[in-house]
Amino acid sequence: MKKLLPYFVFFFIFGAQAQEIELKHTFNVEIGLPNGTTNKPFANIMQGLVNVNPYYQYTMKNGIAFGAGIRYAYFGVNQFRVPQKTLGGMHSFGIFGKLGHEKFYTERFSGDFGVKVGYTENYFNTDRNKNLFQNPYQVNSVLIEPTAEFGLLADEQISYSFVVSYAFQGFSFKSNMIGLDTFGGFDPSEFEKVTSYLTVGFGFTYYFKRKN
Repeated sequence: MKKLLPYFVFFFIFGAQAQEIELKHTFNVEIGLPNGTTNKPFANIMQGLVNVNPYYQYTMKNGIAFGAGIRYAYFGVNQFRVPQKTLGGMHSFGIFGKLGHEKFYTERFSGDFGVKVGYTENYFNTDRNKNLFQNPYQVNSVLIEPTAEFGLLADEQISYSFVVSYAFQGFSFKSNMIGLDTFGGFDPSEFEKVTSYLTVGFGFTYYFKRKN
């Protein structure tokens, strides 16, 4: 990733005066590896494996973009961070709307900055929950996810990109959600913090229509 950063910076600086490409309809897919942050128990116990977001986006002439799509994320229980053996994880399904700004800085390099706002249903599916007859343990929440995307055109209709996002989910992770009856050595106050995670990954964009 670090090796690619100078190229993105180069295109951004030296391509800023290039003719802007008018954007309209696009289909986008973002996929990455999520990592918990604010809520320490969630960050340590739940191991992010995938965060995928397919969505449609419409961009106006001034660069303002509107999008809508669905998302799925999965976090598995880290067996090395729980005091009691627990198998399973959290499935997070959601829908969202996106507001952002998209622009081509050169004929091939683009930037897309925005925020997704939506709703998620989160299912904690573990063997311990099954034994407690509460499988899956369900938590619903709002979603706010600022996103930055830097893309390079592969041809006239396809672009590949580097994507970074930071998701805030409106619930606090608790150990009982995965069937544990202990705080696992964490301060109880840590469980009150909002669940959030950073995702780093790649994206694919298909342009239905664009013109120079």
